[in-house]
Amino acid sequence: MTENPSLQRALLQRITELPTFSIFDSTRVVSIEPGPLESPQDLLDLSLYPCVTLSSGQRILTRLLVGADGLNSPVRTFAGIPTRGWDYERHGVVATLKLSEGNFHQRTSDTVTAFQRFLPSGPIALLALPGNHATLVWTTTPDKAAKLKALAGEDFVAMVNAAFRLENVDLEYMSGLKDGQVEELSWRCSVTGVQEDEVRIPRTIESVQQGSVASFPLRYRQADSYTSSHVALVGDAAHTVHPLAGQGLNMGLADVQCLANTIEYTVKHGGDIGDEIYLGRYNSEMWMQNNRILGVTDKLHKLYSVGWGPLVGVRSLGMKMVDQISPLKGWLMKQAGGTGT
Repeated sequence: MTENPSLQRALLQRITELPTFSIFDSTRVVSIEPGPLESPQDLLDLSLYPCVTLSSGQRILTRLLVGADGLNSPVRTFAGIPTRGWDYERHGVVATLKLSEGNFHQRTSDTVTAFQRFLPSGPIALLALPGNHATLVWTTTPDKAAKLKALAGEDFVAMVNAAFRLENVDLEYMSGLKDGQVEELSWRCSVTGVQEDEVRIPRTIESVQQGSVASFPLRYRQADSYTSSHVALVGDAAHTVHPLAGQGLNMGLADVQCLANTIEYTVKHGGDIGDEIYLGRYNSEMWMQNNRILGVTDKLHKLYSVGWGPLVGVRSLGMKMVDQISPLKGWLMKQAGGTGT
């Protein structure tokens, strides 16, 4: 996994190497409106094209406006594209963590292990970063998320270590404490006989990066369409997915790749890159593909939110069967990694 600041630095570096790009920094979008009715030469109806006004006063008229502006996309609002979905009444708590000495469970030179445990309130996952660091994504209720964020760093770390080692009844008690989680974890591990198992349990977390703890509400959203006249949506502007499968970024990157291919095809065939006839290639391919991922992820969330005994047993048996069927397991891993077809 790569941290967002590293991705941003790499992208900005690449942009500076391309002569046809312009970056408008230290500014913001004031409005997005249709262009003027007529061009200065009175040859073209510019009202078909989006016109972006910046806080600097500059106005940009464009054949294609790409909305990569997040969940509450102003570009999507301008295009009048509705979305459908619901809130999960869960928050995702994220943080950057430092683990005990050594690389993050690196089994071979090119593979590492990610860890995920499904708790009644939602899954908790550790995703490998370079060296002995990892990213935390912990899905829980809004009130528990607020309590986690209010903890001192050492107590927050104790709660994460506990979440991968203790039973839910222990976690419920510890989450109700205002402080003292470090001592409570040590005592509970000693009396319950928790065994460190490097196959099932990550290495002990030592610390949390200062200022990295944050949370965000979890939602399911799918735009009715990813395109409109001279407008295309990508990433969270087009869809918002539950993080339990770690597919949000992969979906956004796939959007961008498909849209770039669509633009290239349009230019090669002498078309207008903002024409819905050409943009329809992008919309028809990515809307259905993303809708499948959204549906599967939503059903997984609902499946793992059920605590009914018989269903839990069937669920566990199904996961074990998937683990033992190598072709199916390999296909799922490729899909999760964004390399499947």
